[in-house]
Amino acid sequence: MVPGRSATDSAAGFSPDFALGGEPPGRRLGYGTAQLTGPGYWGPRGDARDAVAVLRRAVERGVTLVDTADNYGPSIAEELVAESLYPYAEGLLIATKGGVVRTSDRAWHIDGRPERLRAMCEASLRRLRLEAIGLYQLHRLDPAVPMAEQLGALDELRAEGKIRHIGLDSVTVEQLEEALGLTDIASVQNRFNLLDRDSEPLLKLCEARGIAFLPWFPLGNGSLTADPECARIAAAHGATPGQIALAWLLHRSPVLCPTPGTGSLAHLEENLDAGAVRLTAEDMAALG
Repeated sequence: MVPGRSATDSAAGFSPDFALGGEPPGRRLGYGTAQLTGPGYWGPRGDARDAVAVLRRAVERGVTLVDTADNYGPSIAEELVAESLYPYAEGLLIATKGGVVRTSDRAWHIDGRPERLRAMCEASLRRLRLEAIGLYQLHRLDPAVPMAEQLGALDELRAEGKIRHIGLDSVTVEQLEEALGLTDIASVQNRFNLLDRDSEPLLKLCEARGIAFLPWFPLGNGSLTADPECARIAAAHGATPGQIALAWLLHRSPVLCPTPGTGSLAHLEENLDAGAVRLTAEDMAALG
């Protein structure tokens, strides 16, 4: 059995759960908060009460992984998570990210200096009202700062009890291998979906090491609706193409933990219903 895989449904080649970093097993299909902010992940999106309703409904539906970032807003998404979900339910893993500074809706500045990472993490702790962040992800590796210094800062925060697990966002196989030589890595977050599989080698390494892979743009940013094979299989299952795309990820590898985001209650329900779709071997072969 692949490390981290639950025994549930293992005989059928499908498991709904994953034990990230040794945490108690939680649902692989999570929720991402980027769409709770405005265009370019900048500023608010509509009425905050809608975001609160979506977040609370996600947890009511059994979501145990909520993925956010300090620069969504900036700060807005983390504040909404706390407003909606604090005090947090037992078993709910809050994941956030640091290492990128926003100055406009189009400006992203990587900053992996140890003192800045510490300041970002401590600000996230305050906004999220947490004593320890379950999963703290380095949003981007800073090419101007040695990896050992960036991960060293996160290791110090973990030793102080301010974070429990470390994750990496948008890395190569070589970078993950280097990072694993420096510290324990619980997750990676790279772009991966039915139509974009460039990170397949990274997925294989995650499978071998029992590392969670949180694919971003799991729905292909809307492009999946143009895939005829996906549409055909969706019709056969009485599902939407988006649900098939999420089900494909859940069937493709036991370490894939998609966190699709939405600001719509109806879309949230559709996404989470994808967890009940069971694809056949023939479906998987057709989707490739």
